[in-house]
Amino acid sequence: MTTRQENSIRQLTDMLSIRQHTRRSRQKRGMPSVTEARKDFFTFCRLRAPDFYKADRDYQIRLCGELQAFYEGDDEIAVINLPPRHGKSRTAGLFTQWIFGQKPSEKVMTGSYNERLSSTFAKGVRNGIQETKASPDRIVYSDIFPGVKIQRGDASAKLWSLEGQYASYLATSPKGTATGFGCSLMIIDDVIKNAYEANNSMLLDAQWSWFTDTMLSRLEEGGKIIIIMTRWATGDLAGRAIKYFSEQGRKIRVISMKALQDDGTMLCEKILSRKSYENKVRAMGADIASANYQQEPIDVKGRLYTSFKTYSRIPTDAAGHPLFTGIYSYTDTADEGSDWLCSIIWGAYNNEAYVLDVYFTRDPMEITEPETARRLKELKVTRARIESNNGGKGFARAVKKYLEEKLHWFSTVVKWFTQTKNKVARILTGAPWVMEHVYYPINWRDRWPKYFEAMNGYQREGKNAHDDAPDATTGMAETMQMLDK
Repeated sequence: MTTRQENSIRQLTDMLSIRQHTRRSRQKRGMPSVTEARKDFFTFCRLRAPDFYKADRDYQIRLCGELQAFYEGDDEIAVINLPPRHGKSRTAGLFTQWIFGQKPSEKVMTGSYNERLSSTFAKGVRNGIQETKASPDRIVYSDIFPGVKIQRGDASAKLWSLEGQYASYLATSPKGTATGFGCSLMIIDDVIKNAYEANNSMLLDAQWSWFTDTMLSRLEEGGKIIIIMTRWATGDLAGRAIKYFSEQGRKIRVISMKALQDDGTMLCEKILSRKSYENKVRAMGADIASANYQQEPIDVKGRLYTSFKTYSRIPTDAAGHPLFTGIYSYTDTADEGSDWLCSIIWGAYNNEAYVLDVYFTRDPMEITEPETARRLKELKVTRARIESNNGGKGFARAVKKYLEEKLHWFSTVVKWFTQTKNKVARILTGAPWVMEHVYYPINWRDRWPKYFEAMNGYQREGKNAHDDAPDATTGMAETMQMLDK
């Protein structure tokens, strides 16, 4: 036997020995096989990161099972909300690796709040596939999916391909680019980075525009979307996506887990203990802690209006006649193109305001002037107050003229005035009266959905993109208080 043959036999013997050692080691630790990992995502995670993914961590089994069911089923969108440090981004990265093993022709695009974070996610997926075996005990990606490799010379941090494929992966952000790239799986990972951004409704609007105008246009027919984020705000990307796709009848899978369970136990005591959780709540405040750990949007706690009163029937006498001492209207015209006209009509009774109608629109004045007049006549408004700031005076005159000349209605007194008080201060000061004395129809959410959203979403602190609804509602409260004097 030649020396070359002896070396070949020795190498083969060593290889067999390594495989046997690895198999025995896995069996000793209760680890599953690579064959199982190819079929089961949670098994894949256990082999790739055994120090974190463990068989006794039920939430991980559920998370991985949900993701696999999402990939293999007909759901189109998955929204994942998990507490910090529980592995949501890590699991998403491993999931991306696993689906490339299932189908190397997949095209994945990820988006995060900035290029650095997005590139880090992309690099983690790429490096996981490229990992070199350094120990017989260490299972690497190529042990599980030996035919899946990164294309040589095409392995940048943000854009890379698998062997035999073209442009398998792209990482981007709201300030990045996605031009020319189509994807079969889109992953949006934490586009809001802190409470300040969560309170900035203009930023939330910009993120939603980026998602709908840029990212969705890159999704191929039959593609799937995963949104991973802390539920910072009701109007955040996750909240809007759930509403948007639900209204379209699309299939959505929501995977939401709270750190502190309803029965008082923790989601995973070894990752976050009850004592540590309580310390974090004390340090960061209840609202931020609820968003981070309990999937309760921060604006639910930060709302200016915490409750609204409703009515099912207006006050009437024994004969069924309304008991209103007057029917009034307050109108805040649209100052700029992005503003809304808000005109509220209500009946007054015992210092309480019963809202009868809300006209909340972005339509131009040639539409809103006659429509406002029509509503004033229809509901027999006694007195209409209209802010004369920034074009409001002309609006008020046009409404009065239309009432008299077109509708032949002279029973509504139309008055305009200049509002000189600070808007935000007025809204904050008037909020307690609004919550205590204003009554809305029990179905007001369905009758005036945009107004409902504007009132429920207005924040005590932080930037509000629009304040037209609270401004007009405050005007209603001020008008009511003037009647008592």
